[in-house]
Amino acid sequence: MNRAKLYKIFALLIVFFSIFPAVSPLLAEEGQDAVNQRKEELQRQLDNLEVQISGYETVIKQKQNESASLERDIAILNAKIGKAKLEIQKREVEISKAKAGISKKTGEIEVLSDKSEKQKDSLAELLRKNNEMDSASLAEIILGYEKISDFLVIGESLEPVQEKIKESLDEARRAKSQLEKEKGKLEEKQAEETRLKAAQELERKKLAANEAEKKEILRVTKGLEKNYKGILAEKHKEAAKIRSALFALRDTAAIPFGEAYGYAIEAQKKTGVRPAFLLAILTQESNLGENTGQCLVTNFQTGDGVGKNTGTFFKGIMKPSRDISPFLDLASRLGFDPKTKPVSCPQAGGYGGAMGPSQFIPSTWNSYERRISAATGAAIPDPWIPRDAFFASAIYLADLGADNGSYAAEHEAAARYYAGGNWYKASGQNYGSSVMKHAQNIQEKMIDPLNLY
Repeated sequence: MNRAKLYKIFALLIVFFSIFPAVSPLLAEEGQDAVNQRKEELQRQLDNLEVQISGYETVIKQKQNESASLERDIAILNAKIGKAKLEIQKREVEISKAKAGISKKTGEIEVLSDKSEKQKDSLAELLRKNNEMDSASLAEIILGYEKISDFLVIGESLEPVQEKIKESLDEARRAKSQLEKEKGKLEEKQAEETRLKAAQELERKKLAANEAEKKEILRVTKGLEKNYKGILAEKHKEAAKIRSALFALRDTAAIPFGEAYGYAIEAQKKTGVRPAFLLAILTQESNLGENTGQCLVTNFQTGDGVGKNTGTFFKGIMKPSRDISPFLDLASRLGFDPKTKPVSCPQAGGYGGAMGPSQFIPSTWNSYERRISAATGAAIPDPWIPRDAFFASAIYLADLGADNGSYAAEHEAAARYYAGGNWYKASGQNYGSSVMKHAQNIQEKMIDPLNLY
């Protein structure tokens, strides 16, 4: 190849790399110091609010151990009101933190997207610049090769340039892959913001309820201790009704709420999972059971079976390769007939086969059995026995992060309990939100009255 042509090729590549340099890492880091400073500031605010909230929680616990009186109950309500106000502030800070994360992630995605587009367009621009140089002979050389890589192999002197182009193309592929990952992370952060807003709304309702209760008590009693005796008598009656009220469980008989709460407290001591949250999970599963119904596995080769009450044929109730063997093994050890034991019916696009109140599939129950046995003392834990089921759910939820106790951690654990790796998608998020509403209702309407009276 003559020197003139070689010179033109070098000139062309110099133009190309001067116009389309790699995206500078500094671009992705632009403004990161400010973002990090803002996050640190928000975290300091959160830490301060947590300390104040903890103070109110201590007051509430101390007062709950005192004898019931007007003074005590007003003090508890005042502490709950103060705590609720701080919780609302905390949610506002957490939402700001989530928004900052979303903004940061959006910026990173924009940088990656821009980088990907520049890399993708670079070879086309190379040819356009060639035309601008009005070098017909050079164009003939370029177009005479089937691939750009063939064109670049024009001599040992151009090998470094060829390698640079290859690196650029590899980077484009990496940028595209990273872009998809970052978009997934953005979806998770947006789901977090939605959860926090829902938590804030629950706190506002809790605040309004406590303020209304305090106002009503003061109106009725006129602030006099002697006028509070009638209210206390009614509250004791209410607590007795709550203890005896039946707590519905999926695929097994309902039990008194007092018994269910006792199991939840036991499980909390072993796992750290909040009783109201555990009871909310089991309530949600019971509600789902009413909608999906019960099934019986009748063919242990295919996992097919029928509806328990309808006899309707169902294909794939239980996944044969995963769950049939542990299900039959459990039946043998517990002594039940596997063809008459109800399990969950299959959902659209998947299998069923989940057992008892906690709705563990046989393979999952098998993997947790030793831990359930260690926690309960049962030699062979039974998915249909309430106490065993409560501990099973609590252990699993703790593994999913629910022992953290925060709204966000519990919401995510609930979503993962239902949807697994797809927890951040709509079905998992809806399940989590429903569970958190149940948890608030159980805490305020059932557990708190029992603890007070």
